[in-house]
Amino acid sequence: MHHYIARANVDHYIALLTGADLMPDRRSAITKMLITEVDELEHDLEQLEFFENRAAAGRKRVEHVAHQRDGLAFGTLERRHGEELLVNVENLQTLLEDTCHRLRRKIHSRGV
Repeated sequence: MHHYIARANVDHYIALLTGADLMPDRRSAITKMLITEVDELEHDLEQLEFFENRAAAGRKRVEHVAHQRDGLAFGTLERRHGEELLVNVENLQTLLEDTCHRLRRKIHSRGV
């Protein structure tokens, strides 16, 4: 049951962090909560597939946000917000990719 709740929390935090209207202090707090959940799940090697799926979806999300940003006119407020959102989504993606790498190293080091 604990893993189910932790996975649901991870998905919820990812959804919140991909929002465009999140203030920096709130984004920081949610990121810390996400990292806490990731750390709890990271000890269970069965979670690798879960995080690989989230990372794959994240790669698509980065491409989508970049495409949307590219459609905005340079020098506009909308473009600046698009660029800020892209940075946030890329940072989230880095966290997900790093989690996958750590889990793969654990699996490899244990010979599982």
